[in-house]
Amino acid sequence: MVKLNPYISFRDTAREALEFYQSVLGGELEISTFGSMPGMGQDPSEDDLILHGQLTTVDGMVLMASDTPSNMEFRVPQGVSVSISGSESDRLHAVWDGLVVGGTVTAPLGPAPWGGEFGMVTDRFGIDWMVSVDENYG
Repeated sequence: MVKLNPYISFRDTAREALEFYQSVLGGELEISTFGSMPGMGQDPSEDDLILHGQLTTVDGMVLMASDTPSNMEFRVPQGVSVSISGSESDRLHAVWDGLVVGGTVTAPLGPAPWGGEFGMVTDRFGIDWMVSVDENYG
């Protein structure tokens, strides 16, 4: 089996972001900190930062994230969006409603010219999301 899933880098907000995404998407969150892995942290003040976090939902979505320690260059993610698509209208509308809290809607979720519904939002952590709802998905 092979999987492709997003892995998002943050400067020091990965825990807050992953907990937010868990509140929106549901699922199980697993977190490892720099301090929990011997030799991984170089600055003891960053021991609580996220070395690796993984959110896995009951419907198979996997989202990974980590913090970038201060001794490494950090660039705000750009040019990439996390896309969630499907036919489960209630589920996807709930995801949309969660992601827009504290975020900026760049395209309201509504009828798309190609059918179904589509919307784009930049969440409160600066991550771009696309949500597509189509009863004919899949």
